[in-house]
Amino acid sequence: MKQCWRWFGPHDKVALEDLHQVGVEGIVSALHHILPGDVWSDEEITRRQSLLTDAGFNWDVVESLPVSEVIKTQSAGMAEHLGAYKTSLEALARHGIKTVCYNFMPILDWTRTSLRAPQPHGGTAMLFSLMDFAAFDLHILARPNAHDDYSADQRQTARALYQNMSDDERLALQQNIIAGLPGANDTWSLADISALLKTYDGINPDRLRANLIDFLSEVAPVAERLGMRLCCHPDDPPFGLLGLPRVMSNTQDYVHVLDAVDLPANGATLCTGSLGVSADFDAAGFVDQLGPRIHFAHLRNTKRLTNGDPTRPDFFEAAHLEGDTDMVATIRALIAEEKRRAAEGRTDWQIPMRPDHGQELLYDREADSMPGYPLIGRMRGLAELRGIMAACA
Repeated sequence: MKQCWRWFGPHDKVALEDLHQVGVEGIVSALHHILPGDVWSDEEITRRQSLLTDAGFNWDVVESLPVSEVIKTQSAGMAEHLGAYKTSLEALARHGIKTVCYNFMPILDWTRTSLRAPQPHGGTAMLFSLMDFAAFDLHILARPNAHDDYSADQRQTARALYQNMSDDERLALQQNIIAGLPGANDTWSLADISALLKTYDGINPDRLRANLIDFLSEVAPVAERLGMRLCCHPDDPPFGLLGLPRVMSNTQDYVHVLDAVDLPANGATLCTGSLGVSADFDAAGFVDQLGPRIHFAHLRNTKRLTNGDPTRPDFFEAAHLEGDTDMVATIRALIAEEKRRAAEGRTDWQIPMRPDHGQELLYDREADSMPGYPLIGRMRGLAELRGIMAACA
């Protein structure tokens, strides 16, 4: 696999030139300053690509070319947003960039209740607590009908948690959850979130899945013509929150969508951390079943914590070899898939991967890095994953 690294652009605290010391072979990046639904121009792509080239790297994967909420909900202006998406694909292809990761998660890109939960070794990790989230949902956001999503015992626990929080703790919880809103950070208000949630009124999982298939029916043929590969990232976490539908949470979800638009360009991002939150997920089995359509891999590990709700467990971002996913079996399956592709003569036989997320360790604790993307924690993860790849080659 090609060992890549996510770099967020000129404001990233990790210097590109330093990544050669880490053994990074390629870069995953995106134009985060361009709003969803707008066109990625040749000028903007060239500017980012030049930064990477000057530092000695290729731009191997776009993560992500975001799908706008207008497209996800099929709202007014969808035709223009679809046109912009296709135009952006054309521009990326002109620059030789062939792999594009995206997601179809409503509103939230990911959800954690603590961005820096202390770990026994002295570092920190991102964590999701269902009851902390319920305290936010029921008492801070005060979402209509939120009580329907929780049992009486859960509501009682969430109320006690909320009542025992200081104002600063309540604000921190709110900001941690809003951090999963693309580009929002701490600038979104509770009213903003409530307004976004209303755009999903009447959209159930079947409707959202149909909207995803409609989107792919439009853009996957364009990607196929351009020799590109689209790869959908799974839901994170892989269960419903805030009453929003989820449609890419397990292997069967991927089978359904990939079969519905049966083109090589329509593929999957295997994120072992997101999908691995579900106790019944088999990462190596996912590769065995859908290997030819895996265009990108996020190798990270999560560890489930018992909270009395097996369908919505608490979890934290574990060290890459210490969570619930069997990383050795997963990497062995991915390398076998690469060998099969090479034997077939596929030019895209090599699967780009990156060490996704990481615990904050050592210098990371004072570096104020982007949540989930510390230097030392990811460097440790890449080194461990590289060791498995060498052993399984």
